[in-house]
Amino acid sequence: MTFSFTRRLARLISGLALYAFADALMIRAALGVDPWTVFAQGLVAQTGLGFGLLTNIIGGLVLLLWIPLRQRPGLGTVLNVLLIGPIIELSLWILPSMPNVWAQAGMFTAGLVLLAVASGIYIGAQMGPGPRDGLMTGIHNRFGWPIWVGRFGVEATVLLIGWLLGGNVGLGTLAFALLIGPLCNITLPLMGVRSGRLAAAATPAPSPRSPDDQPVPAR
Repeated sequence: MTFSFTRRLARLISGLALYAFADALMIRAALGVDPWTVFAQGLVAQTGLGFGLLTNIIGGLVLLLWIPLRQRPGLGTVLNVLLIGPIIELSLWILPSMPNVWAQAGMFTAGLVLLAVASGIYIGAQMGPGPRDGLMTGIHNRFGWPIWVGRFGVEATVLLIGWLLGGNVGLGTLAFALLIGPLCNITLPLMGVRSGRLAAAATPAPSPRSPDDQPVPAR
């Protein structure tokens, strides 16, 4: 195992851990969360299973959708599925509920900014995308749709289903949709992630097409 690989692996794991903690901050803020988290919360409400376990199960099921899309996972993809859920669960156990809406807003803001920073850390490891990002690029590569079209279609669907099942949709959901892209455009270069490196991290299988745009990290 080379020093370069060890350093990249450490960067990947630390980035995923920070990403999961950031997600937990936004969940605990209880102002609304991103579409995939809404979906997981809805399933928690209906099944009684733990949030971390369901996050892992959803990641694994999304990964199965890569098969017809001819996507290939990397080590980062597998670790994303295995680590994000348990770390979120542990973080939620540690984090207290906030006493008022101002404290909730502060916690949500901290989580959103930290998530953007964490995205730059783990994407910069170049060890494979998360299962949801790979789904977006796979749809693009297979059908030629712009990434934003595939992303909007998938995330709108899981958001609606999650909300109907009892997931928490609120101002935080809107804030996430509007701000995560611009924040990542700031943090990714600061973390040393150039556009070419982002494309390599987000696309595990080579494609004859060039993406119209790059996916914002979605675990």
